[in-house]
Amino acid sequence: MFGNRVRKTFRRLRKTMARESVEAFRLYDRDIPELRLVVDYYAGHAVLGEYVRDQTDVPEFLPAMAQALAQALEIPLAHVHIKQRRTGARGHRYERLERKGERLEVREGDLVFLCNLDDFIDTGLYADHRLTRQMVRKDASGKDFLNLYAYTGAFTVAAAKGGAKSTVSVDASQPYLDWARENLARNDLEGAQHTFSAIDTLQWLDWAQRAGQRFDLAWVDPPSFSANRALNRDFDVLRDHRALLQAVIAVMRPGGVVYFSTNHQRFVADLDDLGVAVTDISAQTLPIDYRNQHVHRCWRLVLPS
Repeated sequence: MFGNRVRKTFRRLRKTMARESVEAFRLYDRDIPELRLVVDYYAGHAVLGEYVRDQTDVPEFLPAMAQALAQALEIPLAHVHIKQRRTGARGHRYERLERKGERLEVREGDLVFLCNLDDFIDTGLYADHRLTRQMVRKDASGKDFLNLYAYTGAFTVAAAKGGAKSTVSVDASQPYLDWARENLARNDLEGAQHTFSAIDTLQWLDWAQRAGQRFDLAWVDPPSFSANRALNRDFDVLRDHRALLQAVIAVMRPGGVVYFSTNHQRFVADLDDLGVAVTDISAQTLPIDYRNQHVHRCWRLVLPS
């Protein structure tokens, strides 16, 4: 059943994706309730992710699913990359799983991104935000762009390609910012106008407001939960998103636009009375390959001119 479902979905999507030069997309999203699996396609490779539960946490299960996946896609078994996700585990989003250090170049339209399919739970590219990157790119011409929780800089690349006047990418991880620099380089977008800050986002926002830093366009996609041991504090998107957005709004120019997104499955937004126009654009940002209509939620906040 699993192999047949993946095969049919791949046949349905591959012509559309090839026409749009999209090499990273979702093929299976827990379609069969008994199989808590997701499958993402990356340029001839597949990432097989399992949301672990007791019934399936047995040695034989994932190898059997990997074999069925390889046969369905007609790819070598070595091109199937297995991940296990544990629901409710906090702070595990960026933990290292392997140390292979292998990068795969993946196209998204006329953009190129470096992905690592083995070393971490996430690969370096969130395919569910493909359409959102297009929105940011269209808004970016001549703008000073801020990318918070920048990760590997996919939105920085999109904004730069869209003609952003400058970009600032902020993330607590220097290795991920180095990866973001590589992504810019692969797209021939290097330049002094693109700067990077390896620092806690809230700490950086406090400094930016006092320093008079101002932006026209921002992308904000925080983790659901993170802990900062050095600062002895944590971040919970349910509890802290309003304060975060208030700090972001404080560094935006009049008429500025802030895109805010979260993939927290039980998120309750508190976005009233922020002094900005708020539009829920979630439905507009979900690609056709995602069966799960709640894979993320997204809002567009516009400051008064």
